[in-house]
Amino acid sequence: MAETPEFTHDTIAMVYDFDGTLSPQPMQEYTVLPKLDIKPDNFWAEVNRETAATASESMLVYMRLLIEKAEERKIHIGPDDFRAMGKSIQYFPGVEGWFDRINHYIALQSDARINVKHYIISAGIKEILEGTTIKNHFQCIYASEYHFDHHGVAKFPKLLITDTSKTQYLFRINKGKEDLNETINEHMPEAQRPIPFANMIYIGDGLTDVPSMAVARNNQGHSIAVYNADSPKALQVCKDLLVANRAHFIAPADYREDSDLDKRVRLLLRAVITNIEYQRELFICGGEHGL
Repeated sequence: MAETPEFTHDTIAMVYDFDGTLSPQPMQEYTVLPKLDIKPDNFWAEVNRETAATASESMLVYMRLLIEKAEERKIHIGPDDFRAMGKSIQYFPGVEGWFDRINHYIALQSDARINVKHYIISAGIKEILEGTTIKNHFQCIYASEYHFDHHGVAKFPKLLITDTSKTQYLFRINKGKEDLNETINEHMPEAQRPIPFANMIYIGDGLTDVPSMAVARNNQGHSIAVYNADSPKALQVCKDLLVANRAHFIAPADYREDSDLDKRVRLLLRAVITNIEYQRELFICGGEHGL
């Protein structure tokens, strides 16, 4: 007797950018730049100048400059040093309690029939993110990485995540190909993809998130843009994303209970949960009638 197929599209993916989304400042400003005694404004200005002068990828420029400046100052920064520095990162209000609360909310709303996985996709440095106090909440952390030699010295970027390459990782989540050694280029029917885009919520903060927001929305997923409430410029960027239909909602980056962001995410989650239950019932009904 053939086994009865199981409904497998019962997982929600919450996907986050990091800098400006979960944390107010770029992670380097809490970690490696202070260690190197470099003022952030001066560093980013140098990155921008070299990027413009050489028509380079700005992410490659900043990663290279960091290791060059560490070498100039004779300061060793290995993987463990990056992870240790990650503990000094500050977050927007409520971030550290957010994940458990969201997990509980989804379990409550779905009678524990729907799972949730949290992911980070960031252009920042993975070794830093692996040292953060919230690291254990994530199914996967996708971020740029250095190659370290046998002395534990960062020599060059071995993995680079840019605005557009972020979208690759959305498809990895969608297809369940989370290991970077797995290809995502082979065709996979929608029915076999473990996390449909309709089950995905992407949270970002600005123009660097536009490609990911577009991929999510164009595939029936959801997106929210958050902003630092103290920054009129950040608010305007998010308004522009709303007008351009990149984000379904915008809200201050306040992750505390009953904030605007919390209410809007819960609203989206209820919609996603209802759709999953609807798709589950379609699946069951079809199975009952041999479809």
